Amino acid sequence: MRDRWRAVGVLAGALFAVNVVARVIIKLGFDGNDTATDRVSLGMFVVIGTILAVVVFVQGRTRPAGAWGADIGAAVVVALALTVLVGPLLVGDNPVGGGAGLFFAQIWLYLLAAGAGVAIGYLVLTALGLDHRSQQLKRYAETKAAKPRRVVRR
Repeated sequence: MRDRWRAVGVLAGALFAVNVVARVIIKLGFDGNDTATDRVSLGMFVVIGTILAVVVFVQGRTRPAGAWGADIGAAVVVALALTVLVGPLLVGDNPVGGGAGLFFAQIWLYLLAAGAGVAIGYLVLTALGLDHRSQQLKRYAETKAAKPRRVVRR
């Protein structure tokens, strides 16, 4: 159980670290340039989605969807809370300084990027037939085909 929470914490920390790096890049290099800020933010969301897609692909091969789904959901919620509430404080901004619209827009964009990453990872995994359920069905079919049918005499 401890290893499971450690993995959730590491994933949440990695997602939060991506956000912190993006905020520092924006603060140091592109402060005041809205176009560059939007591009760095878009890049951050792409990286977050890619990380989640890879994690889903790797975890989905060996674990049922309910198990890895709960872990990834917990990691995304923790990373989202850190990103929205703590991230701005690290670069000297107020978390709700841009108003409620910007605050909730950050939440929706983060959830959209996370959901897209998870969906892409799971769809690729399922399309290739490498997910846990497909592997179980494959093993079941192989064992049933390996045993000859038993003839019952009357």
